[in-house]
Amino acid sequence: MQNTTAARVARASWLPLIVVVLTQIQASFAVNTLTVSMQGISTDLDMPATSIGTAITTGTFAMAAFILLGAKIGAKFGTRRVFQIAVVIHAAAMAAIALAVSPVMLFVAQAASGAVIALIAPALVVFISTNYRGDQQAKAIGYLAAAIPAAGVLALLIAGSFASTIGWRYSFALIAVLGVINLVLSFRFSPVAPQKELSIDIVGALLAAASIILLSFGFSGLTSWGVFLATPNAPFDVLGISPAPILVLLGAVGGQCFFLWLRRRKKAGLPQIFDLDVLKSGAERATTFCMAAMLFIGTAANFLIPLYIQIVQGRSSFETSLSIIPYTISIFVANTVVASFYKRFPPRVIARAGFVIVALALVIIAFTVRNDWGQFFVVVGLILLGLGQGAIVALVFNTLLSSAPKRLAGDVGAWRGLVHNISGSVGIAVMTVFAVGMLSSFIASGLADHPSIPPSLQAEVPLDSVNFITNDHLRAVMDATSATPAQVDEAVAVNELARLQALKVSLLVLAGIAVLAIVPAGRMPARMGGGEPDGAEGESLELEDARDDD
Repeated sequence: MQNTTAARVARASWLPLIVVVLTQIQASFAVNTLTVSMQGISTDLDMPATSIGTAITTGTFAMAAFILLGAKIGAKFGTRRVFQIAVVIHAAAMAAIALAVSPVMLFVAQAASGAVIALIAPALVVFISTNYRGDQQAKAIGYLAAAIPAAGVLALLIAGSFASTIGWRYSFALIAVLGVINLVLSFRFSPVAPQKELSIDIVGALLAAASIILLSFGFSGLTSWGVFLATPNAPFDVLGISPAPILVLLGAVGGQCFFLWLRRRKKAGLPQIFDLDVLKSGAERATTFCMAAMLFIGTAANFLIPLYIQIVQGRSSFETSLSIIPYTISIFVANTVVASFYKRFPPRVIARAGFVIVALALVIIAFTVRNDWGQFFVVVGLILLGLGQGAIVALVFNTLLSSAPKRLAGDVGAWRGLVHNISGSVGIAVMTVFAVGMLSSFIASGLADHPSIPPSLQAEVPLDSVNFITNDHLRAVMDATSATPAQVDEAVAVNELARLQALKVSLLVLAGIAVLAIVPAGRMPARMGGGEPDGAEGESLELEDARDDD
């Protein structure tokens, strides 16, 4: 019986995986295309480029807030059916962006696309869990993870080319067409039976959504609104205190209330919006911590490095994207090949090795980065960083999925999406605040070493709002003061050195976090879970085995 089941599993079609990968590319390509097409969109729709960033954030927040609810909706009404409806809505939203005539139309379409991704993301994991076992499942998870960096490269090449030739709108029209293709292909594989008796925990869903929104807005506002005291950019203040830490605190309290509510529901035998069995042991919690740590490090590094290329070197967004292609490709490669190590090494060993490689890569970049981004060791560091990051992200995802019962595949997918978005938002926000703080300290120290720039001149420069700016921008600011050309040159030199030092220290801090993550990595499972079927599906397989034996 077991041999027959194994043979049938080995013969599983790759068609569901093709749909999964193409759909992940559809979702990720859409977000990357907004970034690549920023200049054309802002010109055509007469809106500031920063508003496009807000539109991206709106979609991300919508997805993170409702992803737990999305997993339960898919389980209750049928994963394939819900997936197909969501893909159609997403494709329609992309068509609306392609036809947008106003910023409002863009915002509404982007918010809608983010909300339906909350339905799509858990469904992709369910499709992998229900169609694949063992090696096939591990490879499928690697390809799903690899679809994200692949979408980034495709967005750079395709959307970048369209934006500079036939127009940015054609990129979104292409995504809409891809959505239609995914819809048609999705009819080719078997539907996942709906759990019609499932009761959705609305209170838990609202607690989760409110907590995530509060945390997301709080962390994103740390830089502009103030870490503690409110800045002039803050929308409001409470006794002079910035709203950012208040929102973070409220979000943390809401998160605690959410988990208390889940435990109470579980103890009473009632359905929960998120099943805590996904995190039932210390090994699963350690795996989640490793996922969060790697996404924090990776997202922060992916923000700091382009920031340096554009500000210090003055390169365009397109040139910056080309500069980090080695990093993106190495993530893709690691996502796809790490599964080949699962039989030879336990997850905890692979995770520890991955964090060591990430820490080494960040140290190499920190000590070798100069004004020439094409340095050999910097490129080597980027490749190593991508390999370590890609391996860990695919590993922890596969570990969680293979450890959980198949009925919880949607919860695993939702948890993965939730951790991904929150860790990424926190990583960018925290490291931005840290890097700006280091920049301010280094500038103050540099000015103290240059007595030729007197305090009277320093008072004419807005040093209370220090940020990463280009040399040309600084010269323009200094030209409006009483500074002499020699003093302007000295100020530029101070700024150049401070920027470089701030980047180096920030990268070393990320390396330190990677080293610390080696400890929880050692608590990950000693072996990959079996991913055995359970419930009704397990009974179905047994009946099929009996028929095969007959």
